[in-house]
Amino acid sequence: METPVESTRERLLNIAEQRFGEGGYEGTSLRAITVAAAANIAAVNYHFGSKEALLRAAVARAMAPVNTERRRRLDQLEAKGQPTAEQLIRAFVEPGLDLVLRRGERGPVVARFIGRIAFDPSQRIRELYAAESDPVEARYLTALQAALPRAAPSSVAFGYVNMLGLLALHQSQALARPPGDPTDQSEDPGKLAENLIAFLVAAFDRGLRA
Repeated sequence: METPVESTRERLLNIAEQRFGEGGYEGTSLRAITVAAAANIAAVNYHFGSKEALLRAAVARAMAPVNTERRRRLDQLEAKGQPTAEQLIRAFVEPGLDLVLRRGERGPVVARFIGRIAFDPSQRIRELYAAESDPVEARYLTALQAALPRAAPSSVAFGYVNMLGLLALHQSQALARPPGDPTDQSEDPGKLAENLIAFLVAAFDRGLRA
């Protein structure tokens, strides 16, 4: 049974994910969050300390299962030997898109939140997001460079950064599509994952051979 303190904290985190995902950090007032969560500024200060600390807690909560699964998959791949680039891309992309599948009705909200924060105009907010994802992401970059020994490390890093950006764009649902576009897979994250992985594998292969 949840205590009132736990209930208030969870409500604030849930609403923060939704509002930050819709309006970004600067476009979302703390008052809007507290009103929607049936709380007050004092509750935010008590549980988190500030608006930025609330965002940090929301990012940490959202990224924890993604980081854990990415780390588990990478450990498993490396235990078997040198992973291929395709195996690494799959192990990285699928947990990010699984946010939609594993969170039930809140899945799209959480995925949009993570995608939006990753592209926030504020460098400070992007750094905050990176602090929660960099440790495991750095391991993937190192593993990709080992899997592509003929490519310059800077070329692999370029492809890697673009992979992060494309994944975040899909999570935030910020990609504009023309009316009637048959490639819209927003209702089928599994199909989206397969298509995105295939695209990224081809992009790495072609880009690094160019």
